[in-house]
Amino acid sequence: MKERKKELRKQIASEKTKYSASLLKALSDEILTRLEAQPAFKEAQTILLYHSMKDEVHTHSFIEKWSKRKTIILPVVVGDVLELRHYTGTEDLKPGAYGIAEPTGELFTDYETIDFAVIPGVAFDLSGHRLGHGKGYYDKLLPKLATAVKAGICFPFQVVEEVPTEPFDILMDIIITK
Repeated sequence: MKERKKELRKQIASEKTKYSASLLKALSDEILTRLEAQPAFKEAQTILLYHSMKDEVHTHSFIEKWSKRKTIILPVVVGDVLELRHYTGTEDLKPGAYGIAEPTGELFTDYETIDFAVIPGVAFDLSGHRLGHGKGYYDKLLPKLATAVKAGICFPFQVVEEVPTEPFDILMDIIITK
């Protein structure tokens, strides 16, 4: 299982190198337009997003746009877990683990009030399975988001026929791509 996951991560990383930064940005815009068209997203008041790394669906301006209308929560890496914090604006972001900008806002622990969770991943399949980077951060967080609609967002080349899964893996409710 570990070897299959490692191989799939390598395959996706290789595929990403075929895309320019500008093409990934354009794809991101299309994916996020599809995301905001989702009825569950439109109805949601509290949304978990993520501040993207350069090779993920670009969420920076999307976070800023929606923070004016909805409560935005972002993850912060603390040891081997993700803490959640309120996003209050770009001025409250600081470089965190893995070079990802992380919010310094108020700690958020009211998980059941999260209506919609946007989840990154290395790969997804159409059954809703997700492959992460292998650190287990989201594996620990997702069980706390039982009432949220969980949306995996990714570039088209990150959708594969089958993601190797384990019993603890939590399915995404929807996969959004171009």
